[in-house]
Amino acid sequence: MRASGVADIDPADIRITTRGDVPGSAPPYAREKVAAVVGRSRDPILYAEVVLTQEANPAHERPAQAEATLDVGGRPVRAHVAASEAREAVDLLEERLARRLARHEERRHRQGRDQRDTGRRADGWRHGDLPVQRPQHYDRPLDERELVRTKSFEVVPLPVDEAAFALDMSGHDAYLFTEEATGAEALLSYREDGQLGLQRPEGVGEGVVVDGAVEVVLGPPAPTLTVEEAIERLAAGGEPFVFFVQAETGRGALAYVRYDGHWGLVTPG
Repeated sequence: MRASGVADIDPADIRITTRGDVPGSAPPYAREKVAAVVGRSRDPILYAEVVLTQEANPAHERPAQAEATLDVGGRPVRAHVAASEAREAVDLLEERLARRLARHEERRHRQGRDQRDTGRRADGWRHGDLPVQRPQHYDRPLDERELVRTKSFEVVPLPVDEAAFALDMSGHDAYLFTEEATGAEALLSYREDGQLGLQRPEGVGEGVVVDGAVEVVLGPPAPTLTVEEAIERLAAGGEPFVFFVQAETGRGALAYVRYDGHWGLVTPG
């Protein structure tokens, strides 16, 4: 029992699932690391689960994957990382999960203060249902990939800190949204160094400072491309997604690799 009166789950109750040839030392190490994150939470952690995966494909540069899901007072906080080996993946998972939990708590407590100050209920996640846990990517050959799905997102403008909250709630690594400060589409994503990166279209937001509780690194401006050019860049670069401005519409869009190995496209609703 924490001094504040918030009950933690017992480390032994953290559910650990393995997939593939995961080293035997990895599950207890993951339990120790996630328990450390749980122990720093200001809010009750009702459930914690870790999934460790070891890809069998030797061509994968980062075959060790680690996912965690926390139930924080009835709301999920998720993190998903990949690394060259299991222990490194667990270390990265601890760092990312701690950051996401901290932002979740800051967001929730700030909403509580806003509600007390204004008497209004603070609005939280405004972009629909949370996705289910993500499957593993299928390494489909390039010549077999097709653009099989286009989906749209809600265009309600959000400040960057709300978009960061939505990103963390989704469990994905990138989030396309309409930035409140500029009125244009922007992409919030996790960089290789673990920091949050913000991309805006070319010529948008010059001199506009990101104001809020979330620290972000401004990335290169999104280029103007056709959908076909974005797919070509996605295929050539080996990246999981490409943020660009559609030459046909002048609006921001996100091309990405789906988990079935085909291409997907996200555009404004």
